[in-house]
Amino acid sequence: MSADTKKPAKLRRSIRGKLSKHEKLHNGAISIHNIYCSLTGFLHSLPDFYIIGAAKSGTTSLYQYLIRHPSVNPGIGKEIHYFEELYYRGENWYRSCFPFHFQKSLAKINNNKLIAGDCTPKYIDHPLVPERISKLTPNAKFVVMLRNPIDRAFSHYKMNLKHKYEEKSFEDAIKLEPERIKDQLDFMKQTGKISFDYYLYAYLDRGIYVTRLKHWMNIFPKKNFLIIKSEDFYSDPSTEYNRVLKFLSLKKFELDEYGIHMSGSFKEKQIDPDFRKKLQEFYQPYNEELYSFLNKDFEW
Repeated sequence: MSADTKKPAKLRRSIRGKLSKHEKLHNGAISIHNIYCSLTGFLHSLPDFYIIGAAKSGTTSLYQYLIRHPSVNPGIGKEIHYFEELYYRGENWYRSCFPFHFQKSLAKINNNKLIAGDCTPKYIDHPLVPERISKLTPNAKFVVMLRNPIDRAFSHYKMNLKHKYEEKSFEDAIKLEPERIKDQLDFMKQTGKISFDYYLYAYLDRGIYVTRLKHWMNIFPKKNFLIIKSEDFYSDPSTEYNRVLKFLSLKKFELDEYGIHMSGSFKEKQIDPDFRKKLQEFYQPYNEELYSFLNKDFEW
């Protein structure tokens, strides 16, 4: 991502950080921003595409690659969280996260194209998000990155360790998962709210991809989805990146480099081989169902 692209997001984070230390100023700034959104929301466009997941599957890298394309506007940034966590803020707030209509029109006049997207990996898991998106952008396109669910779960676990959300061993965390996330999906479906416990501790459940995709593709046609195997993306980012560009009807584009984003260093590096075998047995029926549904063998 270019320095010019980074500056607005960095400035916003800096301002938010300073304001958060002063409650009255912070609340005042929020009120002013809400007024701005209510008055100008209609002037903004809506996203053309969504990267909906899965978490810990390369979505950050793909998003960073996409916003370096001359026809992709980064908007307010990655992970807007509107359709699961911030839905109460309303459509005008969400629109304010994206380019103005005139920006797209100006690009068209100059024989160019300008699109924007929302990359929020939590979307794929929340049971109400597909219906919410269909009401606002019924013709949107979706990019879904799927990683071997065992590796996804372990990466998720290591991230929790890093941020001190987890103190159990990987095996113990998996054993505790049913208790930790009990009834949380139902809670989200019934209340429309978000369960932070679910997103934190659903290590295995969030890797049951076929259940999610069947729900999404019952609302949107299959042709609106591009499914990317994360392992292919990691090994040949240029090819997979340009597959996404083609799917979004953008011109082919090569980056100077395809760096890795959001990689971390963690103390626990390996999954015990015997435990990994147990996880393979757990996921096998779900993966087979996924392969059949998508007519694609991911060889996991």
